[in-house]
Amino acid sequence: MHYAYPPRKSSNPPPYLPRSSRIPRIRRGHLKPIVLVGVIIIGLIWLFSGGSKQAGHTISGKPPVVLVTVFDDRSDDSVYKRDTRENRMQYAEKHGYGTLLAKTTDYDLGGSPSSWSKVVAMRHALAKYPDCKYVWYLEQNAFIMNPHVKVEDYVMGARKLEANMIKELPVVPPDSIIKTFSHLKGDDVEFVITQDKEGLAPGSFIIKNGEWAKFFLDTWFDPLYRSYNFQKAETHALEHIVQWHPTILSKLAIVPQRIINAYSSNLHGEQYKDGDIAVVFARCSNAADKGCAKEAERFTQQWRTSFSKAR
Repeated sequence: MHYAYPPRKSSNPPPYLPRSSRIPRIRRGHLKPIVLVGVIIIGLIWLFSGGSKQAGHTISGKPPVVLVTVFDDRSDDSVYKRDTRENRMQYAEKHGYGTLLAKTTDYDLGGSPSSWSKVVAMRHALAKYPDCKYVWYLEQNAFIMNPHVKVEDYVMGARKLEANMIKELPVVPPDSIIKTFSHLKGDDVEFVITQDKEGLAPGSFIIKNGEWAKFFLDTWFDPLYRSYNFQKAETHALEHIVQWHPTILSKLAIVPQRIINAYSSNLHGEQYKDGDIAVVFARCSNAADKGCAKEAERFTQQWRTSFSKAR
């Protein structure tokens, strides 16, 4: 997928300038803060100019939600992948949702870790379904367990959000000085995510379609952040931009983990309970030991039975 970023100007002086020129060169180490300040300024201009509205296009909300999952090509368990795909398709079909089921190799990440593919896939979903209202990313190692609840009501309804969002919460636990807004209203939220014991948990998150969503995803995927080589790649990049970009923090709601991102065990976060919308097999392995597939076996029959009864 192509993203239109302005070309970077060379930091070398024109060849006709003598070496003794006093015109300063911009060192590489100084470029990053300059770019960051520029992005923040552009974001603020966008925010106060009403950028949350789709330019020249009214979103119809059809489909109301698009469900996105990216499958890791390194995982070769065909039965597990088949079950996961079927899980997504049955849930989407029941509620009239769209789906985008991609592979990590579908996108050119420019050498970045494959986990960055979730960001590109979400951008792809917005292009494929320009009239959808919401896009829900749910990672491969997860099952939807409750077929009865709708994302647009259960999670994204304004009253639900206002009741569930955690205000004045450190964005990165335990003691980040940057906290979620105390005055945010449900109608203002365009990005919903959870935390686990380590920080933001982008294994399951929802964005509202619109110009803000495109701005957010393009900012997240910016080559500058991918070049930082964060330890947890896109997760740490997300924590960085949420703390440094008020245009993103101002649209963010962190909700209790079990609402969209309950874990199969309590080692890393809140544990799944019956009635939760989904279960995520956190920190499982897709290696030869089939750790994720093995973990999924505990829930396969349960989701199938729940979906069968919901027909």
